[in-house]
Amino acid sequence: MNSDIKKMYCEQLGISEKVYDYSENIIAGLKERFEKIDETAEYNQMKVINAMQKNHVAEMHLNGTSGYGYNDDGRDTLEQVYADIFKAEAALVRPQIICGTHALNIALSSNLRPGDELLSPVGKPYDTMDEIIGIRPSKGSLAEYGVSYRQVDLLADGSFDYENIKKAINEKTKLVTIQRSKGYASRPTLSVERIGELISFIKEIKPDVICMVDNCYGEFVERIEPTEVGADMIVGSLIKNPGGGLAPCGGYIAGTKECVEQAAYRLSSPGLGKEVGATIGGVNKEFYQGLFLAPTVVAGALKGAIFAANAYEKLGFKVVPDGKEERYDIIQAVELRSAKGLIAFCKGIQAAAPVDSFVTPEPWAMPGYDDDVIMAAGAFVQGSSIELSADGPLREPYAAYFQGGLTWYHAKLGIIMSMQKMYEEGLITVE
Repeated sequence: MNSDIKKMYCEQLGISEKVYDYSENIIAGLKERFEKIDETAEYNQMKVINAMQKNHVAEMHLNGTSGYGYNDDGRDTLEQVYADIFKAEAALVRPQIICGTHALNIALSSNLRPGDELLSPVGKPYDTMDEIIGIRPSKGSLAEYGVSYRQVDLLADGSFDYENIKKAINEKTKLVTIQRSKGYASRPTLSVERIGELISFIKEIKPDVICMVDNCYGEFVERIEPTEVGADMIVGSLIKNPGGGLAPCGGYIAGTKECVEQAAYRLSSPGLGKEVGATIGGVNKEFYQGLFLAPTVVAGALKGAIFAANAYEKLGFKVVPDGKEERYDIIQAVELRSAKGLIAFCKGIQAAAPVDSFVTPEPWAMPGYDDDVIMAAGAFVQGSSIELSADGPLREPYAAYFQGGLTWYHAKLGIIMSMQKMYEEGLITVE
């Protein structure tokens, strides 16, 4: 049977025997780690099922509404399911939220007012936040509305700079934003435990400050979420982890009733809030079913990230996290040291896709980024990064950020194909 699988990779998919054998040797050493991932997936699967059963999810909830979306019981029940899974008071789960960046903008702009200050105690946020905050001037930024911003960078070892965080918190500090995942940085992704420690420290200094966590790429990686350790809001995209690859669009905000209500009024309109917002067509069904599948899908993506780390680390590349570290999101950074290496890596990911495998990704000036960015994705949902994808800015250290894979086998193929392209370009030697 194994010989048949090897033939499929080597004869049908164009993988060299050396690259294939190297990959199989790496995977053989990861069995114990993969078993632990499966245990977490099983726990989270039961958590999702329990929340659905508790809220009496029924066939009628899978149907949509039109127009204003009044009395959309499927939408309202889904939001209660999210709230229960995340141990939150309330949740806003809507197809009208375009992406994770949009969800973050809604959460911030709805809970901040002119004269308030936003603090990031974990360094600079993800690039697309620059224009929301006003780090890069942009129409409609928080800065234009009189919201100031300051940040405290992490220390060299990746730990929190508690001394300067304490100094940064002042009478204007209204909201603290904590990015769980690394983004386009080489710093560690934050565990829920570490996030909880940071929130406790901040709340001791100023109890009424709102602590918001950008939860993108982190959902269902651990058994608990940031709302269980003191976060007032967690924010994410449905075309990442919690949508399970089926959600065609959307985002969520979960947390305290007050924070979520503010976000709902910002998303729709003052006076309307959560009462409106149609779920047209079959989107409710896709949201429910995607959430149901999410723990298993996330497990496959995690296995792919761990495989990538171990495979490229042994080839001599710096990887973040490294091959042995615990995982707190699905993203794997591989520092490829050259534009040629980054482009070859992304070509491999694209070549492994079920959709648009024949397309060659090229760097381009993507909106919201300072540098040209190369992106590889052949997804069933445009831009879905729970599906197999990789991207990175063309700047030192030319890191590729790999994530996703709706199944472990697809994630595996993506990494093997990325090594194949590197091998063909003479950028790696495989023994």
